[in-house]
Amino acid sequence: MKARRPQDDGVGNGEEMIAFGIAALDSYLSDADVSFPTEKETLRETLGHIDVPYNASGNTIQLATALDNTPNRQFETKQELLNELHPVFERYRQEEGNPLLDRLRSVFPL
Repeated sequence: MKARRPQDDGVGNGEEMIAFGIAALDSYLSDADVSFPTEKETLRETLGHIDVPYNASGNTIQLATALDNTPNRQFETKQELLNELHPVFERYRQEEGNPLLDRLRSVFPL
């Protein structure tokens, strides 16, 4: 996914798009020139250390951790890998919730 940067982040005029989830991972894979089919262990060893943003706020998950949450050991295509990881990023995004709302709830009993 991609989203516009928040207007008040101090970077440019807010028009720049930031990639997260499988869009960000796709960029990393293209830069690393990963060939398919490939195995989960190969990806973990070569790219597992990269932090992939899973939301527009820039929160990240290491690729190795995301791979641990997929059932397949081998990926025939890049699209298959992205399809397997999409629900993982989505789950992290949903669990993150709304930090502003969470802070308000901690201050004011709603």
